[in-house]
Amino acid sequence: MPEKEIMIRFSNRNLVRSVQMATLLKSSNLTVPTALTRRFSLTCRVLNKAGLTEEERELLNEPRARDYVDVCVVGGGPAGLATAIKLKQLDNASGTGQLRVVVLEKSSVLGGQTVSGAILEPGVWKELFPDEKSDIGIPLPKELATLVTKEHLKFLKGNWAISVPEPSQMVNLGRNYIVSLNQVVGYLGEKAEELGVEVYPGIAVSDLIYDQNNAVKGVITNDAGISKSGKPKETFERGMEFWARQTVLAEGCHGSLTKNALKKFELRKGRQHQTYGLGIKEVWEVKPENFTKGFAAHTMGYPLSNDIYGGGFQYHFGDGLVTVGLVVGLDYKNPYVSPYKEFQKMKHHPYYSKVLEGGKCISYAARALNEGGLQSVPKLNFPGGVLVGDSAGFLNVPKIKGTHNAMKSGLLAAEKIFESIKELPVLEEIEDEDVKTEMFAKEPVINLETYEDSFKQSSIYKELYEVRNIRPSFSGRLGGYGGMIYSGIDSLLLKGKVPWTLKFDEKNDGEILEPAANYKPIEYPKPDGVISFDILTSVSRTGTYHDDNEPCHLRVPDQDMVKYAERSFPVWKGVESRFCPAGVYEFVKDEKSPVGTRLQINSQNCIHCKTCDIKAPRQDITWKVPEGGDGPKYTLT
Repeated sequence: MPEKEIMIRFSNRNLVRSVQMATLLKSSNLTVPTALTRRFSLTCRVLNKAGLTEEERELLNEPRARDYVDVCVVGGGPAGLATAIKLKQLDNASGTGQLRVVVLEKSSVLGGQTVSGAILEPGVWKELFPDEKSDIGIPLPKELATLVTKEHLKFLKGNWAISVPEPSQMVNLGRNYIVSLNQVVGYLGEKAEELGVEVYPGIAVSDLIYDQNNAVKGVITNDAGISKSGKPKETFERGMEFWARQTVLAEGCHGSLTKNALKKFELRKGRQHQTYGLGIKEVWEVKPENFTKGFAAHTMGYPLSNDIYGGGFQYHFGDGLVTVGLVVGLDYKNPYVSPYKEFQKMKHHPYYSKVLEGGKCISYAARALNEGGLQSVPKLNFPGGVLVGDSAGFLNVPKIKGTHNAMKSGLLAAEKIFESIKELPVLEEIEDEDVKTEMFAKEPVINLETYEDSFKQSSIYKELYEVRNIRPSFSGRLGGYGGMIYSGIDSLLLKGKVPWTLKFDEKNDGEILEPAANYKPIEYPKPDGVISFDILTSVSRTGTYHDDNEPCHLRVPDQDMVKYAERSFPVWKGVESRFCPAGVYEFVKDEKSPVGTRLQINSQNCIHCKTCDIKAPRQDITWKVPEGGDGPKYTLT
């Protein structure tokens, strides 16, 4: 992707300057004179930290710069960018053309923390870019998309790869496109900026702002330059406030703001809890004789046991590139299971190894994904904002696709947001910040029930309703075999037209873990360094980075590592070190600990997959946003 402004890592100070410049550039198109630079309102949040000097306390509590926008989108992935693009399309076509739509993305580069298989359906792309001509059938640059020209569905048993009938939902041949979603998101960012969306990468959003009635009125970006001890460093920069008429949460699976909004507004009331999977993948350069451009294969069975949901995939795309990956359902009960090691083991099956032998692994990534389907979709709107994409959870598990639904939800949200704000006063025509503050206080809170209604009438709902029983069918007493039998009948014959809706276990993915005493430890093969790799070698391929001297963004109660080990290790024997695909958690010997060990968090390894926040058996690990720009720097994922 060409280097553009979206590839710049923004600091909070740069963000203020960039917002000022954005206003300056827009002012030449306004009919009402505006100031040449934006005047910021200032607010103050009191912090009380022991051990701080008066000067340090004043610095940490200095007023925040504030900006006023029409729509603030948190998350620059497919759903967030689709929302922003559609909003500006509507505004430019039938509005004033002056809506301020801001996208805040924690990755230093758009797409830098995006992970997916991925195979795209072209329909939503044609809907979003109806006037774009394409020679390849999808409005993307031809170098970014590879049409599926051959596909397999296999059941792996021993060294065998047995062909299985492919359900209609899984058919990609001649229809869909293999991509690096990482690259596609970068392209979407360019399209958004061309339309006038303000895109700010490298900006982490730490909090929602609430008014006196507990409605969301915007967000706060994370303070930067704070040491492990909580003291401001020389690089300290105060975060900003963005006040918005609508806040769009597009953080992806299990986002930290979304997690808080779900709880505060009880958005899961009457709905099932979410259940998750962990997707782990690598990108390989393979030998020409092992490469079949446009080939897409999915596998079931080996290496996973019958009681673990999941499956593997390999996609051949671009110029000699193969994506190979494994998705493991996180509702497994055995604490000795290691999704990472299951993936490494899978690659040694002849169906995969014959493709990878003689090749070179060039990239590694992992990310949690939503698997709950329709039963787990929460209420999509709340006072002041909405959920789109994987913040809500629209993955079609049998299709093994969700990007099309994520983007479609963004389009639905954008249409309803535009209807609700298009007649409101134009922010760019108001110079006085006090007037804006008063105006925001007086404007009615927008709670978009119409968005939830449009979802229920949409293709997303229809698609998820048809397959609603397939994923939970694998959670029954017969495990994977029972799920395959039921899903085969449902997919090929019933098409979801049954009077029942299956439910998931009442326990969430962390609570469902059983004591280690119920199982035997699993002896996984040692990596050979050719086809399979140790976890630190894989992490080195992510480009992940966190400053050693910043607060740990992975939180346990009181950050007491000995006490955490006391509560967890005797029961689950270090499950945290096994469910994490990046070597973040380990238990080290500690003679002072009553259980002889303590937890150690290697937060610098974190690749922001969110698995720990999901799978911790006592639900006592909390993932918080680190400084903007921290985390993995993925390529080709």
